[in-house]
Amino acid sequence: MGYETLLVEESGHLATITLNRPEKRNAITTQMIGELQSALDAIEKTQTRVVVLTGAGKAFCSGMDLEFLRNMSSQSPGENQEDSRRMAKMFRRIWAYSKPLIAAVNGHALAGGCGIATLCDFTLAVPEAKLGYTEVRIGFLPAIVSVFLTRQIGEKRSRDLLLTGRLVDASEAKELGLINEIVPPELLMDRTRELAEILIAASPSSVTRAKRLLTSAAAASLDADLERAVLENARIRCTPDFKEGLASFLEKRKPVWRDDAEKR
Repeated sequence: MGYETLLVEESGHLATITLNRPEKRNAITTQMIGELQSALDAIEKTQTRVVVLTGAGKAFCSGMDLEFLRNMSSQSPGENQEDSRRMAKMFRRIWAYSKPLIAAVNGHALAGGCGIATLCDFTLAVPEAKLGYTEVRIGFLPAIVSVFLTRQIGEKRSRDLLLTGRLVDASEAKELGLINEIVPPELLMDRTRELAEILIAASPSSVTRAKRLLTSAAAASLDADLERAVLENARIRCTPDFKEGLASFLEKRKPVWRDDAEKR
């Protein structure tokens, strides 16, 4: 299958998916979401045992594409729910994927890009990488990723990252539990392949069953939380703060927030 936003390579039991929009810092589009899900579906039917996710160029993924963000402000409530549900489906697919996923984070991973990176089973990052959920800075809501993040690193740490929208370097990301290892850029793919070989050497049946066991216990409550998050993600797109935050971001100026949060 041909892809416009991805590069997909398969060698033996290893498949590598590269987010391939380097000129846009691999920003997420509707097309990329669809292609990533299609690639994961196709790979799942092969003899591949481990999948690597990485980014082309200097960034891993900068979050949502600017043109996509521009279009949000003019969408209907139904279209916003559809967008939110599409993103939730992608994140859940990564979280519950049947084969081990390794994120080789070659640069910054922001907002939705941070979600893609940290929901993989293993996350390796270069020292220069910065990670964060920056949505509150532009009047948006990190609703969908919060469902996974609180389970991953705990509520207190999640509140820190999600309420401040701050970026963390690779060292702090490792302390928080967002990434597993920090690897020099020139060794990132070598170390990724080394980890992949360890996983490939294990019983494929045991690995698949272990992954299923780890996700199945949380699946029911996670899905209920995801549905609430989808609705909140869609609702905030109709607020004045979202429109102002998006406009200020696109115009590269400081936002002017309205002090009426309780009325929204």
